[in-house]
Amino acid sequence: MNPIEWLFDAQLHIGTQTILWREIIGNLFGILSAVGGMRRKIWAWPIGIAGNALLFTVFMGVLFSTPNPVNLLGQAGRQVMFIIVSIYGWIQWSRSRNSTVHAAVVPHWAGNRTRILLGLGLVAGTLVLTPIFRALGSFEPVWADAWIFTGSLLATYGMAKGWTEFWLIWVAVDIVGVPLLVSAGYYASAILYVFYGAFTITGFFIWMRVQRRRRDFVERELTGTV
Repeated sequence: MNPIEWLFDAQLHIGTQTILWREIIGNLFGILSAVGGMRRKIWAWPIGIAGNALLFTVFMGVLFSTPNPVNLLGQAGRQVMFIIVSIYGWIQWSRSRNSTVHAAVVPHWAGNRTRILLGLGLVAGTLVLTPIFRALGSFEPVWADAWIFTGSLLATYGMAKGWTEFWLIWVAVDIVGVPLLVSAGYYASAILYVFYGAFTITGFFIWMRVQRRRRDFVERELTGTV
């Protein structure tokens, strides 16, 4: 059996539950990508893309003949979206790499207008996608699947732009995502979403601290105290 066949067939059995190793590995890649994003490292993007590709095969259960027949179209679709937006983010961070701070992006606030647009976009996207996902046969509650997809899109775009608020969007995604994944039987993803939640809260405060330090440094430069 070659490595690709093993990756697609390998399963972990816990009691009566069957968990694909693809689901575990894909989510571990996601956590590693979150760590890279927290540290503002460009390698966070390609690592995340690899995890997204694996998780797409997991959430389209029927298409890839997985033990879990439940299709979460929002979860599967967001993996494709992640790959597309991650390529954009990878390019953005590569262009804005700052050798002075040894990081790919300088965190900054999005601003009140953008925050309002992000909030409206999250609600509007959920409302628009819910009937579409329901018609395609996504798992109930479909609004939760649509919320996760929309929030993930906005959060990934916010990360690419360097907006510190993107971490809070991930918190909103995780709050809805954990119960949905548990009810759909994707236990590995649900457990790892809890870890995602811890990372997102930590990442938010780390980026705020970076902003504060940079602001203090600029102020000292302007006042000639550096």
